[in-house]
Amino acid sequence: MKVLVTGADGFVGGWLIRELLHHGHHVVGAVRVGASQPALLTEQERLRVDWIDFDLLAAESMVALATCRAEAVIHLAAVASGADARQDPGYAWNANAAGTARLVEAIGRSKAAGASDPLLVVVSTGEVYGAGPGRPLTETDPVHPRSPYAASKWGAEIAARECADRAGLRLVIARAFPHTGPGQHQKYVVPALAARLRTAKRVSAPVIKTGNLDPIRDLLDVRDVARAYRLLLEHGSPGQVYNVASGVGTRLADVVDRLMDFLAYRVILESDPALRRENDLPYLVGDPTRIQRDLGWTPTIALDQTLKELLDAQAD
Repeated sequence: MKVLVTGADGFVGGWLIRELLHHGHHVVGAVRVGASQPALLTEQERLRVDWIDFDLLAAESMVALATCRAEAVIHLAAVASGADARQDPGYAWNANAAGTARLVEAIGRSKAAGASDPLLVVVSTGEVYGAGPGRPLTETDPVHPRSPYAASKWGAEIAARECADRAGLRLVIARAFPHTGPGQHQKYVVPALAARLRTAKRVSAPVIKTGNLDPIRDLLDVRDVARAYRLLLEHGSPGQVYNVASGVGTRLADVVDRLMDFLAYRVILESDPALRRENDLPYLVGDPTRIQRDLGWTPTIALDQTLKELLDAQAD
């Protein structure tokens, strides 16, 4: 199957391309103008991908993507960092919500012109649910985003639904819960904590500063998430929303404790108000029943393995 991956230069994009290539798909990788191809891919893997530059903010760029005659599209491209979205909420909305509208509109017009009729998977986030009831969230739970990032991704869902309904496109929405793994940027919480602990060990520092470590998160390995996206492209039911989640919550303080065990180095944790997220969700865990039932997907990589390999990747 010919699959267009937007945001192919991002953290998840590289792992997804590897997953798709491994299962025999023909990949078109759309990368931001001026961005590099994913570093984790081997040279042989890069040569198997058709690369194309794109600008999420430019309608004409979306038209070029839509005319590549893909059989499936997975839309990863976004402002994916909550911190970046808080710094410039307007830009996050333009990229995430309006950018999705531009892409889906272009695909719809391409379909009307007889070019192609791809299955479209739009990647959203479990954060759209907001502060839930303290149990694993289901796809039928109400949506109440509490951050610029979550709100802009909810806007992307709305835009995708409206355009897809009007154009008769086959749309699947994936609400991904937090994921990490080797190669993730240190602007995200788990690699940031790992990097601070590694530095502390290297310089024999007795203390590191942290944000709020009380939140409970459904932490997945990026490779399990990439596999879930591939299965959604292959077998997802149009019109459905799928949580990409494990149903298991882990307190961030426990993540830090495991990282210290793997490094064989312990520090005092000092809370820093500057590192705390405003309106941080105390509990964010998803119910994976639908994706398990429909696709047979379940996470296979244990959190301990993810954390060990993330630490190893930072050392390389």
